[in-house]
Amino acid sequence: QVHLVESGGGLVQAGGSLRLSCATSGQIFSNYDMGWFRQAPGKQREFVAGISENGAYTFYTDSVRGRFTISRDNAKKMTYLRMNNLKPEDTAIYYCAAGTAYSYQRSWFENSSEYSYWGQGTQVTVSS
Repeated sequence: QVHLVESGGGLVQAGGSLRLSCATSGQIFSNYDMGWFRQAPGKQREFVAGISENGAYTFYTDSVRGRFTISRDNAKKMTYLRMNNLKPEDTAIYYCAAGTAYSYQRSWFENSSEYSYWGQGTQVTVSS
């Protein structure tokens, strides 16, 4: 069993920055590939970023590429999402998720059904 807890969300003005953190407990963290997803009001959950278990592969949705950076610290069992130049359309609940990829393909990381464990989410609100 893997337990995930997100933190770092909040209210920020457009153009500002936040760093989300995801703390992991339970199974061996370095065995898991990690993803960040978000869900805005009235919309489906969408993929934001993913990182392979060793950090060698990262993937981003087009709307955040160049602004967001996903990283992980296996020794601390932490996953991070650095978000710069935030826009009002980034407003959503952000979730981290853990799973075991069968290939280092973007398609796996984008698919929320591939992840076995999810956190409760942290709210990010960007004001214009």
